[in-house]
Amino acid sequence: MGALDQPQFEQIVGAGCTACGGRTLEIKSFIDRSLVLMLADPNNEGRWVHDGEKFVDGTYRITCTSCAHVVFASEVCPRCNAEGGLGKALGTPSRLAVPKRCPKCSELELLAVALVPATARYGGGETPKPKPLAEWGEDGYHVVAFACHECDNAVVAERCPLCEAPGPLRPRP
Repeated sequence: MGALDQPQFEQIVGAGCTACGGRTLEIKSFIDRSLVLMLADPNNEGRWVHDGEKFVDGTYRITCTSCAHVVFASEVCPRCNAEGGLGKALGTPSRLAVPKRCPKCSELELLAVALVPATARYGGGETPKPKPLAEWGEDGYHVVAFACHECDNAVVAERCPLCEAPGPLRPRP
């Protein structure tokens, strides 16, 4: 688990803001995003490929939208729980570079999976889709793995893709 497990998360968001009683919270989390690349450039915006457990697992900050009171904050890496890892995750570019061509068969199109910081709102009606806080190539957008559809070649980050702490990585939900 990350800094929060599902029951803790539900308790925090269910309680709302402890300072002003506000019910709408902004949640920041590192979540999974897939992206199709052609010659190492994005073909599209990508799409979210996480579930609720992975959203909770990557949560690092929850703030009241009314008064900006911080309801929850964690500085550990959202992927491996390394102390101080959040700063490295948010402040550095991806450590796994995607090549322009598949290293095995030279195919031009590759699929990448990344952990991306995102923000979402909870409470006050229907929950909108998360919004990315980093785009391809920016600090905080971390490629975890890439694969080739043509030959099934896959490359996966060997160390923590967010903070580069050594393994073993903890299992994710």
